[in-house]
Amino acid sequence: MRIDRWTADEGAAIRGCKEAWDRAQDIEDPDGPRMPERMLAAWFGLGFTGDPAQAWFAPGAEPGSVLGWYRLELTDLENTDRAMLTLVVHPAHRRQGLGGSLLRHAARLAAADGRSLLWGETRDGSPGEAFATAVGAKQGIAAGVRRLDLRTLPAGKTGSLRGSAAAAADGYSLLRWTGATPEEYRAPFARVLNAFNDAPHDEGVEEESWDAERVRERNDAPVRSMGLRRYTIAARHDASGELAAMSELSVDPDDPQWGHQGLTAVTSQHRGHRLGLLVKTAMLEWLAETEPQVERVQTGNALSNTHMIAVNQAIGFELVLPAWHNIELETARAAEA
Repeated sequence: MRIDRWTADEGAAIRGCKEAWDRAQDIEDPDGPRMPERMLAAWFGLGFTGDPAQAWFAPGAEPGSVLGWYRLELTDLENTDRAMLTLVVHPAHRRQGLGGSLLRHAARLAAADGRSLLWGETRDGSPGEAFATAVGAKQGIAAGVRRLDLRTLPAGKTGSLRGSAAAAADGYSLLRWTGATPEEYRAPFARVLNAFNDAPHDEGVEEESWDAERVRERNDAPVRSMGLRRYTIAARHDASGELAAMSELSVDPDDPQWGHQGLTAVTSQHRGHRLGLLVKTAMLEWLAETEPQVERVQTGNALSNTHMIAVNQAIGFELVLPAWHNIELETARAAEA
């Protein structure tokens, strides 16, 4: 079986890869968003936080058709012992050994780059989970996908929740910006990003260390290159001037009916003031002003992150799919699967 590396000039191949993924998602998540072709091409070469990546695909007999593909993200700042793997086989070509061939190919590339582990995600009860179990992958923490349907959100609910949160957040002011982080906020913003390190994560995973330069290069530049419209709201502690909380949300202009909730974090010294609820409700009100065509917002949380889940449920987010698990597999074992 032939496995080719994807390059940016292969438009037919990216369409074939998208077709394979869309058909796979039709089974696992029929009502969810689909990654637009332009976005998929950008993601194939660059992670959302700027980590290098490469994609490989198995071409079909028909020109432009793709039987399956994988994307290997080679983190280069932390967690350099592992590589993030996304592997997709077109449903029409499953159970023919294609998944195993792609896995072995990816594992050997990862091992050649010094990676001892492959890291990925599978949905409970899905074909991907069955495949991962068969090759010996171990499960990590569980997470859930929640969605908010703005079309059925009761009028005034967001404003009411924001008002109650603001009453508990006396002494804090809200800031907001679109696109890249303003230079004067990069270092304070980095400190809020570092607060996310105490969120639930798998054992052995290194914590990320953010500073102003990393915010510019790894938080702002990738989003700009991918063409996303990103919105950020931060809560500032008036007495100290510190940024105490933040929330990010992005909209893809090629799929503008969906809002994608990014990171929401509150620094430890400022917790207990309902800042998480404040920034998230303020974001939804801003979204209604700037992106009125958005119909649904998607977010995900570790199932053990009970505080943020409670915030999301209060707003109206609903769990829509079976849980998914982080998984890991030794590259040496995967190379022989």
